[in-house]
Amino acid sequence: MKISIITVVYNNHKTIKTAIDSVLGQHYQNIEYIIIDGNSTDGTTDFIYSYGDSISKVISEPDKGIYDAMNKGIALCTGEVIGILNSDDVYAHRNVLSEVMKQFTEDAALDLVYGDLVYVKNNDLDQVVRTWISKPYYPKFFEDGHVPPHPSLFIKRSVYQKVGLFNLEMRLAADYEFMLRLFKLHQYKSKYLNHLLVKMRLGGATNASIKNIVNGNLEILRAWKINHLKAPFLLMPRRIAKRLIQFAK
Repeated sequence: MKISIITVVYNNHKTIKTAIDSVLGQHYQNIEYIIIDGNSTDGTTDFIYSYGDSISKVISEPDKGIYDAMNKGIALCTGEVIGILNSDDVYAHRNVLSEVMKQFTEDAALDLVYGDLVYVKNNDLDQVVRTWISKPYYPKFFEDGHVPPHPSLFIKRSVYQKVGLFNLEMRLAADYEFMLRLFKLHQYKSKYLNHLLVKMRLGGATNASIKNIVNGNLEILRAWKINHLKAPFLLMPRRIAKRLIQFAK
């Protein structure tokens, strides 16, 4: 069974190497690796092309943001399963994709798999700052403030074909809206792996400023509305509490 991994990048020559190496260094063999570059000007594309045929497909052109780039990558995938690894992130070890694909192989009815994630310092992948331990999905999962770590989420391509792609009207929380749609509305069969899959460097657009944090939370509330769901009154306090717990761990 083939898995397609997508990395989207724009002007990130400093960390793209660790992302690429963590994909190419996986023990699982049947990998289609796709990189979508937003027409970088800092030498990122030259570095990507230096890997030659090790990377299955490379697209470098202007886009409308990270979610547009992800949509482009998904449209190019030919693997039965799709994962997305950001250019700042790395897989936690070399057997991540083997473990993920084992779940899909053993259960043909399984639609998606997700696991845990840690945030690390930008200059030290072993220095953990925040630990995001998830849990198996249940009916009130999102209402209780939970959300699967998106970089740890692996989805069958057939699911994307049914539920659609990321909503480009959302600039900061399209991944949340997509997962709300995926889990809450369509209730696809999922499996949670209770161990670390991804290391994520601190940063990202959502947490880049107070303004982005506020706008990201407003988009989360909007995600419930556009999917004709009622967001619980205590959703935001619960989400904040979950985040504080992650730092405490």
